[in-house]
Amino acid sequence: MSRIAAALTVLIPARLASTRLPNKPLADIGGVPMVVRVARRVASGMAAGTRVVVAGDSQSILDACASHGVDAILTRQDHPSGSDRLAEACDILGLAADAIVVNVQGDEPLIDPALVNAVAQVLQLSATASMGTAAVRIDNPDEFFNPNVVKVVLDATAHALYFSRAAIPCWRDAPPGALALPSPAPLRHIGIYAYRVGFLREFPSLSPAPLEVSEALEQLRALWHGHRIAVHIADTAPGAGVDTPEDLARVRAVVEQHGL
Repeated sequence: MSRIAAALTVLIPARLASTRLPNKPLADIGGVPMVVRVARRVASGMAAGTRVVVAGDSQSILDACASHGVDAILTRQDHPSGSDRLAEACDILGLAADAIVVNVQGDEPLIDPALVNAVAQVLQLSATASMGTAAVRIDNPDEFFNPNVVKVVLDATAHALYFSRAAIPCWRDAPPGALALPSPAPLRHIGIYAYRVGFLREFPSLSPAPLEVSEALEQLRALWHGHRIAVHIADTAPGAGVDTPEDLARVRAVVEQHGL
């Protein structure tokens, strides 16, 4: 495992409010609250000195974390976006502007710590980028043409040119009516982000971009305002997170089956 040279903190935002799964961060998975399981899994694969912190919006989240030895801080409940919550967390923790934070969602109890490390490292190695993220190659035409699957195209140095719900890049010379993939393989975006703290503090004050509003993709705001996003190409896609009771049942079964 590569050691990240810059100071690294993993932030796990956790909100109690969830339309489809109330009190989601505290959902029991194998006798452990989900947000605690996320924090433990991430911490198990990070380099020495990495701090893993839950940024909760409720004292009940902090209490659950404290009872399991997980570091947690209380953030406001009225943040309009996850980026605002992360920025407040950076201020509470007193992080330096050149430090790097990785945002890991609190509903991904099966996340691979190696992916967290890779996204942090791709940003640390790019002197010109404000953010880092990940992508994986698409090998299924149905996925390529699905607007719920976000695609990304890169430049020659593996920095993002554009993110879209549309099928990009367009294969101009594809056979008429063919549901085929262009070559080289298109890329599906994986929604995990690393930030330089100075940029993260600036981000909430940036005006929303027209393309961001059209695509409903917040990362386009960074590109619109001239910031670069470095992209790590993962070998495999991460498992789906927990959004519904059905997702929770699936993850519980995986944890029980594999003794995680």
